[in-house]
Amino acid sequence: MIRLNKILKNGRALFLAYDQGLEHGPIDFNDANVDPQYIINIAKKGRYTALIFQKGIAEKYKTEIKESRIPLIVKLNGKTSMVGGEPISRQLCTVKEAIALGAAAVGYTIYFGSEHESEMLQEFETILREAHAKGLPVIIWAYPRGKGTAEKSKAELMAYATRAGLEIGADIVKIVYDGNIEDLRWAVKAAGKTKVVIAGGAKEDEKELLKQIKEICRAGAIGMAIGRNVWQSPDPLTLTKKMKEVIFQ
Repeated sequence: MIRLNKILKNGRALFLAYDQGLEHGPIDFNDANVDPQYIINIAKKGRYTALIFQKGIAEKYKTEIKESRIPLIVKLNGKTSMVGGEPISRQLCTVKEAIALGAAAVGYTIYFGSEHESEMLQEFETILREAHAKGLPVIIWAYPRGKGTAEKSKAELMAYATRAGLEIGADIVKIVYDGNIEDLRWAVKAAGKTKVVIAGGAKEDEKELLKQIKEICRAGAIGMAIGRNVWQSPDPLTLTKKMKEVIFQ
């Protein structure tokens, strides 16, 4: 049995994401949020449904994460932004290692449309089998990028990403919202029984962010996997409260 209830509350999700340090470098951080303990404290006080870390932070802060009692999602693959060309993100952490770190779920990015797509799909298949054998939910970061996406619209790519998540067996698929509620409704429908969460993305106006969260909930997504908008905020806990009022209403 896949234990989705460990990372959801009443079927809803509010994940605090902090895997950007590998993907972007420390460019997103300031003196406060460069410290993983700051993020753990936000998750604990804000009562997020899960925290997302790469394996290094999950290992170095294992005690602090456990004491926070916030479920951990370990991101199993990653890449830096320093290499160009067709995107590929290879596995850096095994399911066994993630379980040893206390993971309640695991995540994996697939760049659909990249010429390296098949390698990521093959890696994902092994991860899915191993995780499901242990009852762990598997989340895919479904990001269409690369040469294969050139002729497709944002709406088409968003729905393709969610459908692909369903077809390959993901429990939750994380996508980037294109800003059109009708497009998202179709993408959620295309996902079938695979649940959809929306990526928070770059820092934006709080009013616009909350409006967007209302839209994604109306469209049928179960919540957000959000990072920079929260931990770059001057008042992350007040923003968290406002988001929770929308998502868990």
